[in-house]
Amino acid sequence: MSFSETISPLVGRWLLAWYYMTAVLHAGHDWRALTALMHGHHVPLAPLVLLIVLVLAFMGVLSLAFGFQARHGAVMLFGLTFVAAFVMHDYWHIDDPALRQAELEIFARDIAICGGLLLVVGMGPGPFSIDGKVGAARKPKGH
Repeated sequence: MSFSETISPLVGRWLLAWYYMTAVLHAGHDWRALTALMHGHHVPLAPLVLLIVLVLAFMGVLSLAFGFQARHGAVMLFGLTFVAAFVMHDYWHIDDPALRQAELEIFARDIAICGGLLLVVGMGPGPFSIDGKVGAARKPKGH
């Protein structure tokens, strides 16, 4: 196995985990503003939805960071990000060109992150992960 095949999945998982952890910390710090923004986008029970999203996102962060059930964690983060992109960054409803462009850029970033998460789902967490160690322990020696 090459250096890039062993190291890049680890670094990729850590970068995704870092991105989501900073988002979780920011949301926790700016709770009121974020719930107000969610109300503005007609999200019902915004404080409860935000709490659930933050708990699930934190679970996804741990999953990616340690590579434990990483495919499940990536699917969960994919779902959260995909839904949030369409609900919170609906640039197609914005008339102001500058604001529309800013929301389009956030929407595009979120969709690109979804692509990275799908790579984790499809390719797995790599050898430097709890999942990789468990899988390697199950393989018979010599295979």
